[in-house]
Amino acid sequence: MSTAAPTPPSPHLPVRPQWLALRTEEILEPELPIVDPHHHLWDRPGARYLLDEILEDLRSGHRVESTVFVQCRSMYRADGPEPMRALGEVEFVNGIAAQSASGIYGPVRVCEGIVAGADLGLGAAVEPVLEAMARAAPDRMRGIRNQAAWHPHPDVVSAPVPALEGLLVRPSFLEGVRVLPRFGLVLDVWAYHTQLDEVLALARACPDTTIVVNHLCGPIGVGPYAGRRDEVFAAWKPRIAELAALPNTVMKLGGLAMRVGGLKFHEAPQPPASAALAEAFAPWIRESIERFGAHRCMFESNFPVDKGMVGYAVLWNAFKRLAAGASADEKTALFSGCARRVYRLPAPARRDGAGANVSA
Repeated sequence: MSTAAPTPPSPHLPVRPQWLALRTEEILEPELPIVDPHHHLWDRPGARYLLDEILEDLRSGHRVESTVFVQCRSMYRADGPEPMRALGEVEFVNGIAAQSASGIYGPVRVCEGIVAGADLGLGAAVEPVLEAMARAAPDRMRGIRNQAAWHPHPDVVSAPVPALEGLLVRPSFLEGVRVLPRFGLVLDVWAYHTQLDEVLALARACPDTTIVVNHLCGPIGVGPYAGRRDEVFAAWKPRIAELAALPNTVMKLGGLAMRVGGLKFHEAPQPPASAALAEAFAPWIRESIERFGAHRCMFESNFPVDKGMVGYAVLWNAFKRLAAGASADEKTALFSGCARRVYRLPAPARRDGAGANVSA
């Protein structure tokens, strides 16, 4: 029997609850329904984020109705065939989802969708892995994500385990991506802005697969890109327009509070206010909404990764500030509708006149 390899050091900012508690705000538009389509769960040295921890964030004031878990190499099996070890993450998350679906923990449905980590580099041979994942979580499997964010500079890192250079355009990977529609699955892609040409090539090569671009395609603000925000935006903007022109692409709006993005809010004596966050996020988010349209964009928390820089309630206030000029229909799309459609989530429960949740 083999043993699990030790978890590499985390590149993420540490979460400091006492520091985060220094900033509180009144919740903007508290009745606006939210689906958080991108968060993680893990139990790592000094970094526990399981059901209790995410519930504490979800209960911080916004009306979060549902969430989607996204692959993070959590609870992989310690032994067995290598391709099947990622099945452990699906089993783990499906158990958390079952706890939430019991209703004991309130009306929010945590992990109502699961984006898992099957190795698409296997090509067509990934099918048995996808079949096993579908059996493990038949009502919740919605997508696959592989680790793809790669850059040669040692300061540009956003995951404990490094990605493979050029993964997104390898023939075997593309073959695996083309299998996903047969299982009703989308492909989540986390790549940096320097990989936008690869993301474009991937989306063009797999037109029948919905490509969900994570974190605004990762504008880098560290290493060789530190202090070059305007240059990065100028390089990112035209490629985003090309990506938006492909009908099989969707954009997740968030992830800008990661260390790799280069913002420095975590260095201040107090956490940032939502107005300051909105100002910092505005160029990337507004350009994405302009290009993709509200119905192909979804706000995301990327917690607990972004929690090193901002609290949950303040983050969603920032998103609401950025969407202040949107119509009611556009707000529904940005905060819940796009995520529900793309990840095929059930219709939400409705609230009666007293504010209690009842079945729809």
